[in-house]
Amino acid sequence: MIRFLAITRALADAHRVRILLALRRGELCVCQIGALFAFAPSTISKHLSILHHAGLIQSRKTERWVYYRLAGKPASGIVREAIDWVHQSLGRTDEAAADAKTLKKILAADPAEIRRRQRC
Repeated sequence: MIRFLAITRALADAHRVRILLALRRGELCVCQIGALFAFAPSTISKHLSILHHAGLIQSRKTERWVYYRLAGKPASGIVREAIDWVHQSLGRTDEAAADAKTLKKILAADPAEIRRRQRC
């Protein structure tokens, strides 16, 4: 029950859902996520913390940068079902397509430049 409530809370925010949709493209650095949504680092961190607490995403740290990805196969069934539901329901929306287009440009950019702009 606790996991279910954490997941529903995490999915109750449009920005967090958009982060999940962006992560289906693969692992992203916090700075890349920040560039995609033009959020302050503290705002991105709060959203990522809620998604992480719900078990929807995983993280790894390399030097001083943190990378996030969708929860993998070892995740519980309810987590995998929630991620699938988000992708099936919203993965083909205009907003998801616009985010994917912006993300493509971000991924083509120099990560060091993104970090400088985001002050990561």
